[in-house]
Amino acid sequence: MSEPVEDQGAALLRARGMRVTRPRLAVLQVLGAGGHLEVDEIATAVRTRLDSVSTQAVYDVLGALSRAGLARRIEPAGSPARFEARTGDNHHHVVCRACGAIADVDCVHGTAPCLDPVGAGGFVVDEAEVTFWGLCPACQRAKAADD
Repeated sequence: MSEPVEDQGAALLRARGMRVTRPRLAVLQVLGAGGHLEVDEIATAVRTRLDSVSTQAVYDVLGALSRAGLARRIEPAGSPARFEARTGDNHHHVVCRACGAIADVDCVHGTAPCLDPVGAGGFVVDEAEVTFWGLCPACQRAKAADD
C-alpha cells in the first residue's frame, strides 16, 4: 500500500531540507493534481483544504517550492505567472493564442538543454525554456465552425 499523499509531500519537503507546514503540503497537493495554475486558482484550491490561508502566504509557499525545485514557475508572454509540479526535466509548453490553454511539450531533443545556443556569451547553459504558440483543438474546432 502506498503512503498517503500528505506523507509523500512531507517526505519531499524534508528531502529538500524544508520545514513541513500545512500550507506547503496543501500547495503540493494542488500542484500534484496537474495543470498550469495561476496563484488565485491555487489559493482557492488550498482554501478548500485549510481553514484559511492568505494569497500572500500562497505566493510565499510557491516561491519556496520553486527555489527548492518542487514547483516550476512559467510566464507565457501576456499571461500571469503559472505554476506546475512537473520539474527537473526541461520540458516546454504550447499556449493557445485564443483561449490561453497551456500544455506540456516534451524536450525537443530529449536531453537538457534542448537547444544549444551559438555564442552564449560565456554562459554555461543548463536549461532552455521554449514556448510554442498556436490554437488548441477546441479553438481549432470553433474557428472551423465560424469559417
